[in-house]
Amino acid sequence: MESTPVSGNRLISLDVMRGLIMILLAGESCLVYVALKDMHFGIAADVVIDQFFHHPWHGLHFWDLVQPAFMLMAGSAMYISYVSKSKKGISWEQNFKHILIRSLKLFLLGTGLHCIYAGKMVWELWNVLTQLSVTSIIAYLIIKRSFWFQLGFSLALLVFTDVLYRTVLMPGFDQPYAEFHNFGAWIDTVLMGKINTDGWVAINIIPTAAHTIWGVLAGKLLISPFPATKKITYLVIAGLAGLALGFGLDLTHITPIIKRISTSSFALASGGWVLLMMAFLYWLVDVKQVNKYAWVCIVVGMNAIFMYIFFETVGSQWFNGAVGIFIKGIFGFAGIHGPVTALLSALVTLFAEWSICYWLYKHKLFIKI
Repeated sequence: MESTPVSGNRLISLDVMRGLIMILLAGESCLVYVALKDMHFGIAADVVIDQFFHHPWHGLHFWDLVQPAFMLMAGSAMYISYVSKSKKGISWEQNFKHILIRSLKLFLLGTGLHCIYAGKMVWELWNVLTQLSVTSIIAYLIIKRSFWFQLGFSLALLVFTDVLYRTVLMPGFDQPYAEFHNFGAWIDTVLMGKINTDGWVAINIIPTAAHTIWGVLAGKLLISPFPATKKITYLVIAGLAGLALGFGLDLTHITPIIKRISTSSFALASGGWVLLMMAFLYWLVDVKQVNKYAWVCIVVGMNAIFMYIFFETVGSQWFNGAVGIFIKGIFGFAGIHGPVTALLSALVTLFAEWSICYWLYKHKLFIKI
């Protein structure tokens, strides 16, 4: 592959962004960022590397944008697919059946992954696929409504979330934005009889649905007949508005930015960053057509769900260790040990997983659900 041609009205930038997100997630699974952190390059480097880990609670790291980007891209792809199917005569109702079936598959995959993590059957609803299964349905139910209705509905979801956290105060769970003692944690005890040890909550499906809806709106804008400059302008304005509102709520101490319970301020700020990233990639890849090496990301983006399932199961449970045996063994003979071999092993594993996606792409094998 030497270049990535733009075909028809396909948004190459969306494929690139999806693939980039999956490569970053694979890097986490392969322990690339852990290995980099263990290298201890220095204070400045540690600050940068810390951005590839979730913020412990109140604050925002780059890594906190990955799930919002995943959700937002899913919304854009869903809208583009919906329009394409409508042109082929497939009705909203017919496509809704497909959305429901796909959401069921996502739900089963998401809950199944937690069983694999635990090594036994468990009932846990914290996985991104589980949450996407719900947010996709919410976004699709209003996909035909006007821009202002969808925007208003998404903001109402954020207000509703704030109201729930501030007003539903149960014994032991009466501190709206305190870890393990908030409304989301209480709901988890009702739904699953447990709380997440890292502070994640299942009720995030409500505010995160806003990301999927914003993805629908972004997809609608990007395939509209508007000039490219206007599309980029609208995305940038929306992104800056999200940043201003999100950080404004945080700085004025109204609602803190907390990723793990997806507060309204977090949803707005993270959504703002993602929309700006989308605008930049659209400008770079689709408008300026700087896409010679876009295929590096596209080969992964075309099999995104497969990639995610692979590195969350086979990858973390066997593949990472299997590759590490040989990499550490080879470099061990050369007298290289410790953090260096751990980093090399992680990078080789990441490349090997990317190569699997490249092979699938070359053979036109696309695993979809």
